[in-house]
Amino acid sequence: MREAHELPRPFGPRDAGRLALAAFVLVVGLAAGVVPDLATSSGGLTAGAVAAAPVRAPRDAVIDNPVETQAARDAAAAAVIPQYDYTPQGAAVIARKQLAALQSELSPVHDAFNAGLTPDALQTDLQTLLPSLPADARSTLVALDPSRWPVVESAAEQLLPSIEQGQEIRDATTAPNLAIRQMPVGLSESEQQLVSGLVSPLVVANSAYSEALTQQARDAKAAEVIPVPDTLKAGQIIVDQGHLITPSDMVKISYFGLDASHVDWGRPAAWILFGALLSALLMAWLWRFRQEYWRRGRTLVLVGLVFVLVALAEKIPAGRAWLPYLIPTAAAGMLLTVLLDAGIGTIMLALLALLVGVANGMSLELASYVFLGGMAGVVAIRNGERQHYFVQAALAVAIADIAVLGVFTLLSQHDPAGMLQLSLAAAGCALVATVVTLGSFALLGNLFGILTGSQLLELANPSQPLLRRLLTETPGTYHHSLMVGNLAERAAEAIGADPLLARVAAYYHDVGKLANPLVFIENQHGGDNVHDELEPEDSADILRQHVSDGVSLAQKAGLPGPLIAFIPQHHGTSLIGYFYGKAREAAAAPLGGLETKAGRAAADAIDVSRFRHSGPKPQAREAAVLMLADGVEASVRSLSSRDEATIRAMVTQIIAERLADGQLNDCDLTIRDLEGIREAFVGQLLGMYHQRIAYPQSKIVEIESRRGRGLG
Repeated sequence: MREAHELPRPFGPRDAGRLALAAFVLVVGLAAGVVPDLATSSGGLTAGAVAAAPVRAPRDAVIDNPVETQAARDAAAAAVIPQYDYTPQGAAVIARKQLAALQSELSPVHDAFNAGLTPDALQTDLQTLLPSLPADARSTLVALDPSRWPVVESAAEQLLPSIEQGQEIRDATTAPNLAIRQMPVGLSESEQQLVSGLVSPLVVANSAYSEALTQQARDAKAAEVIPVPDTLKAGQIIVDQGHLITPSDMVKISYFGLDASHVDWGRPAAWILFGALLSALLMAWLWRFRQEYWRRGRTLVLVGLVFVLVALAEKIPAGRAWLPYLIPTAAAGMLLTVLLDAGIGTIMLALLALLVGVANGMSLELASYVFLGGMAGVVAIRNGERQHYFVQAALAVAIADIAVLGVFTLLSQHDPAGMLQLSLAAAGCALVATVVTLGSFALLGNLFGILTGSQLLELANPSQPLLRRLLTETPGTYHHSLMVGNLAERAAEAIGADPLLARVAAYYHDVGKLANPLVFIENQHGGDNVHDELEPEDSADILRQHVSDGVSLAQKAGLPGPLIAFIPQHHGTSLIGYFYGKAREAAAAPLGGLETKAGRAAADAIDVSRFRHSGPKPQAREAAVLMLADGVEASVRSLSSRDEATIRAMVTQIIAERLADGQLNDCDLTIRDLEGIREAFVGQLLGMYHQRIAYPQSKIVEIESRRGRGLG
């Protein structure tokens, strides 16, 4: 479809300079992410911190670990039971003291029994003596035969020293049990209870807890523990990524000097080198596969900006346990898909996934998470014309991300609880990515001169000011634009171009006719044709003028630049054939017409450039479709017979003329595309005109005399 001199030129010095400059700017932007790495620090290797990356032993070593040794000694000391200060000598002293106290308490009772009191008086005295005596023991004492008191008294005085001196007593509450076990013989059961009641209150501890003795025992046990060594092999992990650094780990880290303050040049250098490689590949891919983006500076800026911002957003939380999962990287792919195409969105996600994986310790999981989740969004978002596409994209991203997490959970990278937490994070991240895309794609499209689906839908609304003016001031042109829009949309869809863009461009391609509506035949309504009174050159100038008028009106109305570009391209540099023919006839008429040699010479002397539009030729497939649809609609409308054969012949002729005239040389249409366009036009025109009666093929001769007359 392209002439030899119009084929894409090979990669030259200018392209190399553009590539180098773009890659350099991208690398400078990525360099902002290495600033934290250049700070002089110990890399966060302190006790209580979380290791951002695995810490490995650089060589074999056997290290005496004082932290573990101290822990072993503490454990041995903690196992020592409390020590008490019991000694037989101390127990004897306490026994004598308590015996004296017992005798002092029993003395009034002894005197009462030996006073010769009547039984009633004796009982009355005994009721008030020994107030601490239990009730059952007091009952026994009151009813005791006076002859048995010396036996009971002797038993009590014998039992108390026996208890105090016979064993170590740490808790006096055990006195009743001790009294029962050591009770002297020869006593009845009630007398034994009485003796126990007399003795138990006076039984006291003869041993006390000794902090000094306990500490001595602990020190002795701790001293028996030998130092604990750690044996490490080169490459052995001291602390794994994401784990807490313990004081014991710090002993090993300090031994190798891994905690010394230093600047980690390796990580920044790796980031810059890898970023430079990916940036160069991104730019090279654009040059190789997206020449239209490569030639547009604002589009390159957009791609580079998205790449740098998302890469930096992923670099900031790199190495954290779960923060990288919260970065809405999928928004990068969806944004570029909506604004440009799915190809650039896919390559962007692939490069970002590599960066994320490298920045997070060669994490295959994070690389898969970023790429597969983002790709699900690219597939689901389509061109973003409808909001429900964004909802679909959010669901697709969430499902893909959760599936990736499930795979790596099955590979034992996470526990079920961690899987649940990361799944919630993935769902939230998918929602944020979609909201970011929905909220920014229109703004970025306006900022970088890119038409979006939502903009096109808004511009297609008949209430738009320019369309309203077309309807009221140039109804013929408005109807023509609608018909061209129908044709262009169907043809664009048939060849895989953007049908919405083709339709909206058709609506506005002839807005320049608003400047002078009556010079165009579709707006004359059967009245006088002003071109009958004008010279062919003047008529051609008037027709050409509607292109520049259209650009001016579109700019004043604030139409997007890419849409304005369709206005001059829909005619390209095509010939205004009708008036060129009239000019040739007028030039040759005084010399005998075109049949004579002089007439042909005079006709050939006409400057053909005055009868050509200024262009440029269609640069995109949608512009080429618009050019063909415009010519086909105007020509078919001029036919008196619109049966299938006539329409097909007309469509074929229009396409062949544009192809032969080189008007399709600058766009990427193939022969297959032209065939698809032809069939789409024929099908649409047959549906529009509903022709049922077939006319002879000879009717096609009307075409050259009718098409182009004041149609532009």
